[in-house]
Amino acid sequence: MYNTSGNEFTNNKRGDISEVINGSLHLFYNILGTASPTAMWNESCGEQLLDFGRPEKIIIGVMLAIITAVTVMGNTLVVIAVCVVKKLRQPSNYLLVSLAVADLSVAIVVMPFVIVTDLTGGKWLFGEVFCNIFIGMDVMCCTASIMTLCVISVDRYLGITRPLTYPARQNGQLMAKMILGVWLVSASITLPPFCGWAKNVHTAGVCLISQDFGYTIYSTAVAFYIPMLVMLVMYYKIFRAARKSGAKHRFTDLSRRDRLETVANEALRMQGLKPPGVAEECAALSRLLNRERRNISIFKREQKAATTLGVIVGVFAVCWLPFFILSTARPFICGVECSCVPIWLERTLLWLGYANSLMNPFIYAFFNRDLRSTYRDLLRCRYRNINRRLSAVGVHEALKV
Repeated sequence: MYNTSGNEFTNNKRGDISEVINGSLHLFYNILGTASPTAMWNESCGEQLLDFGRPEKIIIGVMLAIITAVTVMGNTLVVIAVCVVKKLRQPSNYLLVSLAVADLSVAIVVMPFVIVTDLTGGKWLFGEVFCNIFIGMDVMCCTASIMTLCVISVDRYLGITRPLTYPARQNGQLMAKMILGVWLVSASITLPPFCGWAKNVHTAGVCLISQDFGYTIYSTAVAFYIPMLVMLVMYYKIFRAARKSGAKHRFTDLSRRDRLETVANEALRMQGLKPPGVAEECAALSRLLNRERRNISIFKREQKAATTLGVIVGVFAVCWLPFFILSTARPFICGVECSCVPIWLERTLLWLGYANSLMNPFIYAFFNRDLRSTYRDLLRCRYRNINRRLSAVGVHEALKV
């Protein structure tokens, strides 16, 4: 998913590219807030590259290192939280662990090499063999992250709309098979360049995923467009179910109050009669209250699921959609030998996509009280009695309802 280029400078071409430097790269340097560096040229692909000075390299390196470190920290917290806290050790949270592992892999095995390449102006320094390995790791981890988000949206939808008939939430083996399927689908996109269908590009410092037309359409469709379509459909269905439930809840709210008041008045009026009559009325009132509490609980759960999935889909689309539009259009615009996309544009969209791996653990923690509490305890090194404290918080919240 990443394109890098060589660093061969030719003095006789400075005049030819000076206007392009002042134009296309001006926006990139303004965004970084740094002074304008010199430009470099790769003769094999005709790509314009960047040559940062020491201050620019320090600023960019620190920013990208912070993104990588926060990504590692956030996703590590997810894995530790689910493994340590009994309340979170549920089959439905196995998908969160799979997502965290994919995002953690992006941060550990992909981002460091991208940072080094960025700081050298875009030149790939690690050779042709590792170029293929690097592209394979990049595609595998990013696709697994995206596919897991897709499966999570389906899991949330089935868990809300079919709580009694959907078995995966109670069946750890079935959930494990779903996770295995995610990684196998990711492998189906990673392996073709190693099997002769599509060959990655590596010439004179360029490391670029295969630009074969058929492979590009297949990989972008399976890795992004199909999962995004599924997520949008699931969000629409959950949103529609929550809206129907909300309308029903509002419609029955006034009549519910009237019924409760009637039953309560009847119970008070019959207090002078024989005890069995009072007991029957109190039992009816208790059943009615329990049913209404259950309806309200379902309504709140649907509303929360709709809000959570809406934020997940929105952040996912903002992070990855621009990059995949660029990746799909690139071979049709530039050809299959190399990339003609400006380096600053490609780098910006690439890191925007990587930022999704940073945001995922914090999105789920924002909507999950148990994860938030566990994060706080882990960051404060309060490991002892962490399960007891979380159980006490759950009981306290339940008593407040």
